Amino acid sequence: MINEYYILRGSQQDGPYTHTQLMDMNIEADDFLLSPLADGLQYAADLPEFQDYFISKGIYLPDERNVANFWWRLLAYIIDYALLFVATTIGTVVILLVKKMLFHNIDDETEDSRYLPTLISVLAWIFYNAVFEATKLQASIGKIACKMIVVDARGQRLDFSKSLARNFGKILSSLLCGVGFLTVLWSPMHQAWHDQLAKTYVVRKS
Repeated sequence: MINEYYILRGSQQDGPYTHTQLMDMNIEADDFLLSPLADGLQYAADLPEFQDYFISKGIYLPDERNVANFWWRLLAYIIDYALLFVATTIGTVVILLVKKMLFHNIDDETEDSRYLPTLISVLAWIFYNAVFEATKLQASIGKIACKMIVVDARGQRLDFSKSLARNFGKILSSLLCGVGFLTVLWSPMHQAWHDQLAKTYVVRKS
């Protein structure tokens, strides 16, 4: 029948089930299904007829229609940069004031202090994005404002380790005058280098 599906349970194909029955069973994006219109098993998230179901569960399978382009990502970056600039500036000033109060010889701290603002900014940027992208929000504040989220190849939320690796990868993307970020312009799935390395995607929810 045209509406009969089989789901892989261990090494056995279980079924048949209708489209509605599978949704009532709360299938996952990475469940293997045999569609009546296909010859082999596929991930449930790869079947177009289940797209609305997974979106209702907060799962956005990335494709060329919903991945965020360069300009949306740039706008989100500007918003996040403005927020982090204010926060890290305040944090750096506070730390330097504390150091001046604790150390009698301020000159001994001058050389280290030159690199402190940069170090604080880089680490703050990495962990700010990594933490937000690993939460249920799946996005930084800038991305939320632009209706974007970060997902893996199955359209699901990143765990913290994958999110952290993705954001440390931005150091690589920033090399060679930021060419790793510019690849978003010509990559079919609008991925930067750090996206490609971590196998992640930035998609728009609208």
